[in-house]
Formats: sequence, C-alpha cells, structure tokens
Amino acid sequence: MKRFLVFSVSCILTLHVMAQEKIVQTAGRDQLGEFAPKFAELNDDVLFGEVWSRTDQLGLRDRSLVTITSLISQGITDNSLVFHLQSARKNGISRSEIAEIITHIGFYAGWPKAWAAFNLAKEVWAPDTSGDEDMAAFQREMIFPIGEPNTAYARYFSGKSYLAPISHEQVSIANVTFEPRCRNNWHIHHADEGGGQMLIGVAGRGWYQEEGHPAVEIRPGTVIHIPAGVKHWHGAAADSWFAHLAFEVPGKNASNEWLEPVSDETYDKLPQ
Repeated sequence: MKRFLVFSVSCILTLHVMAQEKIVQTAGRDQLGEFAPKFAELNDDVLFGEVWSRTDQLGLRDRSLVTITSLISQGITDNSLVFHLQSARKNGISRSEIAEIITHIGFYAGWPKAWAAFNLAKEVWAPDTSGDEDMAAFQREMIFPIGEPNTAYARYFSGKSYLAPISHEQVSIANVTFEPRCRNNWHIHHADEGGGQMLIGVAGRGWYQEEGHPAVEIRPGTVIHIPAGVKHWHGAAADSWFAHLAFEVPGKNASNEWLEPVSDETYDKLPQ
C-alpha cells in the first residue's frame, strides 16, 4: 500500500522558523578563555550564539556576504577573513559568486584590498568543481542548510550525501541532501511499538520505494510515511540534486537495520 500524500509547500515554510539550530562557537574560549574570559564569552555566546543565530531576521548566506564585505573594506585579510570566507562557502556562496563579490567590493573599498582578498579566496575555493557549483546553486533553492558530508553513514549510501541536524526537541529532524543518483541502502526501521520514519520533500526530485511496490516520486511538499518493519530505500533522481527532511518517529526499542545497496539495475529502471 502506498503511504504518501502531497501538501502545500507553505507548510514547509512555516517549519523554517522553528527549525534553525543555534550556532555553537567555541573559538573564543578555546583561544582566549583564560586570558580574556569576558571577550571569549561575548564572541561565542553573543556574536555567534545570538547575532549569527538570528536566521529568522537574516539568513546565514546574507550574513556571510555582509561580514566578508566589512572585513575586506577594512583591509582585514588575516585568519578572521579566511574563517568567514570558509563559512561563506559552507553557506552556499559559489566560486563564481565570490569572484564577482570581491570584484564589486574592489571598486568601493580599493583595488589592493580586493587583490589581497582574492589571494585568500583562491585557496578557500581551490578544491571547487562544477559539482560544488551545482551544490551551491541547489542550496539557494531551499530554506534548510545542506550541512556537512554524511561521513558517519557513508557506507550505507551509494554516492555522496550530506546531513544537517535541524532539531532534537520532541522528535529528531534532519535535512538529508543527496547528489544526483545518490541513494541509501535498503533498510528497515524496527520498533516494538510505534517507530518508523516520515520524509518531507524539500527541494529537487527524488524517489522512495518499498520492497515489492513501485517507486514513488518525491518533490517539494511530498510526504512519505514509513511504518516500522517496512523494507525501503530513498534517494535522488538521476538528473537532480534532492533533499528531504527526515523525522524519526519515537518508538519502543527502536533501531535501524541497514541492508544491501540498491543495485544499478534496480535504480536504472526508474522513470527518467
């Protein structure tokens, strides 16, 4: 039996207000905790813990733009600019965009400052590839962060995936992003009572399939209900990045059993 439905994308937008996690910063205490404890506290708890965490007022990508512009304009090209350039890349600013941003800054802040900033930006974006450009463009399509490489579960995925924890209160929620063709292995959510998982499509196009049933296409707004005990897999379409929210349904003695990978033969039979 198919267990899915589609609801308005506006419902996802309402989740955004409560879903952003507070930024945790420890650099102040790590480097200045004993020498300047108050400065360390203000850096970690106020600047990052409060100001940078106010993503309902201004998103992380926009805050990165404001910050690197301010630093370059002041001629600050030390480790603080490197840190914020790295953050800008994580927050979805691509190599081509940072090149245009620094070029624009150069006309207002000064050409030598732009040159100095370019020397640092080239190092930060040095490993960038067309795939990273595609990922940065995909990040701009959705309100949730892509997060970090999903290294802890990489052995259970075919292709690259990324994980961004959204909330741990009441129920565990994470945004999972898949590169094109990436999918997780067949798996089963076990529980003596309750348990299972719910998926909500966020961006791009992907697939969900239960064993013995046709695959179901997931688009933004698609909801998939996965009861405990059902063997299934989910992942991206061959020609699209894909992201979904994953809600872990509380259950008694809940566990997850990872099984065999989804073969290319099975995957390539999906509609293109």
